[in-house]
Amino acid sequence: MTILLALVVTGMSTLILLALCIGDPKRKRAAGIRDAGQTRRVRQTLTAAACVPGLICALSGDAAAFLIWLGGCCVIGWSLAIWFSRHSQEAD
Repeated sequence: MTILLALVVTGMSTLILLALCIGDPKRKRAAGIRDAGQTRRVRQTLTAAACVPGLICALSGDAAAFLIWLGGCCVIGWSLAIWFSRHSQEAD
């Protein structure tokens, strides 16, 4: 049950992190894309939403699932940042 819970909540947070990366205004400015990206309020809402699955793990009392979620979000977040950085450098 712990692994299933951790995978589900990590997947939910991954989708939200992906949305944050796609709409990143700083990355878009650096790449010369005219689209303004997401507003500050949208980014704050998405950031809070990305933390909700971890909060669910913590409140359910499943420390292992919480730690798996935390580690998974860190690795996936950095991987997305690197991938989007390389993708924008290739566009130059």
